[in-house]
Amino acid sequence: MVIGSHGQGNDSQPTGSSVNRPSPRSYPPIPKMGLNRDNAMMIKDEASGSPECLPDEAVPHPVCQVVLGVTGGIAVYKAAEVVRRLRQQELAVQVVMTEAARSFVHPLTFQALSGRAVRYALLDESAEAGMGHIELARWAQQVLVAPASADFMARLAGGHADDLLTTLCLATEAPVVLCPAMNRVMWRHEATQANRRILQARGVRLIGPDSGAQACGEMGEGRMVSTEEIVHAATAHYHGALAGCTVLLTAGPTREAIDPVRYITNRSSGKMGYAMARAALEAGAEVILISGPSLLEPPWGVQQVAVESAAEMCEAVMDHVKRCQIFIGAAAVADYTPVQAAIHKLKKASQEWQLSLQRTADIIGALGSQRAAGAPGPFLVGFAAETQYLETHARDKLQRKHLDLLIANPVNQRGLGFDSNDNEARCFWPGGECAFPRQGKQQLARRLIVLVAQLYHKAHQLQSAARPSVS
Repeated sequence: MVIGSHGQGNDSQPTGSSVNRPSPRSYPPIPKMGLNRDNAMMIKDEASGSPECLPDEAVPHPVCQVVLGVTGGIAVYKAAEVVRRLRQQELAVQVVMTEAARSFVHPLTFQALSGRAVRYALLDESAEAGMGHIELARWAQQVLVAPASADFMARLAGGHADDLLTTLCLATEAPVVLCPAMNRVMWRHEATQANRRILQARGVRLIGPDSGAQACGEMGEGRMVSTEEIVHAATAHYHGALAGCTVLLTAGPTREAIDPVRYITNRSSGKMGYAMARAALEAGAEVILISGPSLLEPPWGVQQVAVESAAEMCEAVMDHVKRCQIFIGAAAVADYTPVQAAIHKLKKASQEWQLSLQRTADIIGALGSQRAAGAPGPFLVGFAAETQYLETHARDKLQRKHLDLLIANPVNQRGLGFDSNDNEARCFWPGGECAFPRQGKQQLARRLIVLVAQLYHKAHQLQSAARPSVS
């Protein structure tokens, strides 16, 4: 339990709902899930007594046609690896380079990796009727620009069509995804941020940038995201493990007011919950994210509901739960709240200060109890942060709260769990368990969503088989 205060640097969000959703797009057919035994881990299935395969990622998707735009910047060298990885995923890749990009890497490099001649001329005599930009715009099922420089973002936001890449971005009806890469000061500049907001408002999706060491020797936000994340973003829409599902997810801490200045909270940053929201969105789900106060921005395409207290989170969940097929309780909800918050700031009056607390509502426990009593309800996924007796506490929570899956995280190790970028998990469900070793939270979230999807579909199939047939 942490007692905090509202200061000028307060990072709380306004309470309410906001939709962070791009324009609707059409995508190629989504394949059914299957097993990829070359990239799987073993899990224990107590019901069958034998292990089965759990894929780290979804199964191979159908061939998709991707235009990879490459703009000028030192991160151009990473684009070559992106092409190679996309081709390994059986995607057809057509590279389009700007003039600045050709100053960094010769087009022959991308031609050798993609198996296609690189395009860069706006009016290409070799293209049909000299209209190469229209030809490419219609061919593309996705336009991915990596790296996307500040100059390119500015020209695209301004509606410019002065080279092949900007022109086809204006002429295409396919999803457009940008991976920004630039100096930290350039990224933070209000002009760049204004361009970002304009592009996102038009349905353009941005992946990154990341923070870290930059080629100029400075540290900060502006690095292009990893090749793995770019490839995953480019292929995620074709995985479809949760296509057609609505996922309701809670994330972050809650704040329980002591007075107008002080509150009780915990160390949750919301990183794991937001990563789960992004992974569910990538798997094709419609995602509603109910978040306590957090410095994080919700993934583009997620409907966010901002709350502060446990009572507000409970109310928001109950308002939205009937819409969802899957509920994931990743928030660190306060267990106790002051019996009564003071109207005015409490002053120091004595050496000791007693604070009366009362239990908050058990959100996921209430949902589990309702379903156990026979009421319809969603597939329930809970989280548990443990410092000792992890398996004992996790199995108890799984059974006591009538959950379908319990994800337990050890939080007594440095660099794991709360307010860190890494995590590990042990997962328990009726009749089975598995473990995921330490890894980045986004990578872990994607693997957890694969598990959630498998168990959800299995439970759905069992429910369908149990229904009496109508003659």
